[in-house]
Amino acid sequence: MKSILIVDDEEKIRDVISSYLVKEGYNVVEAGTGIEALSFIESTAIDLVILDLMLPDIPGEEVCQKIRQQSSVPILMLTAKVSENNRIQGLSLGADDYLIKPFDVRELVARVRAILRRSDDSYLLADRVSFNDGELIIDVLRHEVYLNGAPIVLTPNEYKLLMVLARHPQRHFTREELVEKVYGFDYAGDVRSIDQHVKNLRQKIEPDPKKPEYIVTLYGVGYRFMGGTR
Repeated sequence: MKSILIVDDEEKIRDVISSYLVKEGYNVVEAGTGIEALSFIESTAIDLVILDLMLPDIPGEEVCQKIRQQSSVPILMLTAKVSENNRIQGLSLGADDYLIKPFDVRELVARVRAILRRSDDSYLLADRVSFNDGELIIDVLRHEVYLNGAPIVLTPNEYKLLMVLARHPQRHFTREELVEKVYGFDYAGDVRSIDQHVKNLRQKIEPDPKKPEYIVTLYGVGYRFMGGTR
């Protein structure tokens, strides 16, 4: 049974969300403050966090950052802030999705299902994996990547893309599949935007970006992670 942490200072909102999620078969725990939320993250096995940004003690953005420093648990942000910049900021802090208040709880449940579906296989990946005899190392717990022992700075989307591909070496991914897993199921932009992320990622992890060994293109299909086999 998946455990979901609802973080919101409004008890009525927590109750409504909780009742829907419990009916869907999820185990639910609740926190009314950021401090309570961080305590749950440290002491309880949580599979997803529903995080309101307007908390009475610590801003939700700061809570998100603190969670990301110690856990890769998926985060769905809730907020009354409606600007595109707020949404971009939330996602850049490490949130997996973003829902604006007021919202339909059925949509929230659908997004919870989608996020958990995308992240289900993340636990199949070891805490630390390496390719090409340690040339490329992914430290899953710390969200860190190394090439030949040197740390590589990746954007959140580049890291998500690498993780999606690295979890399934040799599997073919279409652009549409990668867009859903990186941006979320409701992304309405151009699916070819994923090509730029692949290009940027190759510049950072490939010994020779013009002759990629890790992320190869399948013309007419999408991309595949080869594991850097030589």
